[in-house]
Amino acid sequence: MGRAAAGLAVACAEVLGRATGRVYGSRVVLLVGSGDNGGDALYAGARLARRGAGVTAVLLAPERAHGGGLAALRRAGGRVAGDGSAEQLISRADLVVDGIVGIGGRGGLRQEAVPLADAAARSRAAVVAVDLPSGVDADTGQVPGAAVRADLTVTFGAHKPGLLVDPAREYAGSVRLVDIGLSLPNDAAGLEALQYADVARLLPVPGAESDKYRRGVVGIAAGSARYPGAAVLAVAGALRGGAGAVRYVGPAGDAVIARYPETLVSDQGPKRAGRVQAWVVGPGAGDDAGTVAEVLAAEVPVLIDADGLRLADAGAVRGRTAPTLMTPHAGEAAALLGVSREEVEGARLASARELAGRYGATVLLKGSTTVVAGSEGGPVRVNSTGTSWLATAGSGDVLSGLAGSLLAAGLTALDAGSVAAYVHGLAGRFAAGGAPTGAHDVAEAIPGAWRDVARVE
Repeated sequence: MGRAAAGLAVACAEVLGRATGRVYGSRVVLLVGSGDNGGDALYAGARLARRGAGVTAVLLAPERAHGGGLAALRRAGGRVAGDGSAEQLISRADLVVDGIVGIGGRGGLRQEAVPLADAAARSRAAVVAVDLPSGVDADTGQVPGAAVRADLTVTFGAHKPGLLVDPAREYAGSVRLVDIGLSLPNDAAGLEALQYADVARLLPVPGAESDKYRRGVVGIAAGSARYPGAAVLAVAGALRGGAGAVRYVGPAGDAVIARYPETLVSDQGPKRAGRVQAWVVGPGAGDDAGTVAEVLAAEVPVLIDADGLRLADAGAVRGRTAPTLMTPHAGEAAALLGVSREEVEGARLASARELAGRYGATVLLKGSTTVVAGSEGGPVRVNSTGTSWLATAGSGDVLSGLAGSLLAAGLTALDAGSVAAYVHGLAGRFAAGGAPTGAHDVAEAIPGAWRDVARVE
């Protein structure tokens, strides 16, 4: 607790320094629940009080407040708020510290805490959450009721899934991890977040003797008379994904070859397209169920996206012996699971796991937080890159082509989906630069994102 409080106090002091230019004389309100989470807030408050801050604790359960922390705060000159004064204190605060509920909390904020969270949201104070924002579910990222919205969350020992997965991630603000000396088992994680170095090690690099077949050839079965652009964008992503060649099959061949003359175009269907090491099927496919079925029968890895998800026979997907990667957004996942879109968006981890289990496939669930669940269980991977500007038509087609190319280059379905999401997210950031961007811009930015990651190794 001493290490946690020290790290929390340092973070709070930095927030105050940015907000007011000082710690001395600033006004700090601690929202203190029962147990160790409230104790962390009280001990950190004592450290801030010793630096000259005016610190007041609002005790939600006075009889169960952490005794040692409360004594330390009082010795340092801090005080406890009187009855009925909490909301007024919050309205005048420079900093509010949320120590209401810890990682054991379930079911959203209790009724008595909701007015305090609302007052903090209305105030001009910066809000720092202790370990995680009170009211969010630490294990699932769900927000089952009212919750505190933090500008910064100071978490201890290890990241909690709720800090990485929406909708809870939205409530966490920036996240800072404080090492408190815990010894954590390497195989206990339910969630993974790849970093630059992890992705750099997975990026395919051609060897001295590589040719286009050794590097992998990806087939793209996409597009229709109505949606030729989906084919062009999927091919754009595939050409930048590390495979040695891209074969295109479908009715948009003229549009594809006009934009990307290096593409190998065929109008003979997937079976007669020539040798491929992986297929991408579905973007803009309309109602072409026959092509989807033909691709699913292939004995190579297959990525299913967009219309392909609707057209694919569930039994055929489950019966495949080669790897399958499904890439739905929340609406498509909801249709496959027979639930509402809101249910999927409110429980992204559980939805991805459920879909992977039902289909025996790796599932990349796109959205504000992209998660990748393996076909055989294990930790779910959450993507830490990306930007809201990626919510644009055609962006998912680019991602599918990129991931399919990585499948053809030899990555597992889990790695291909994870690396593609990471690089695609970076490319989206680079392409947008804080302004609106289009899917074609994202595709053009992939090489820059790839180089940015690769130079870490």
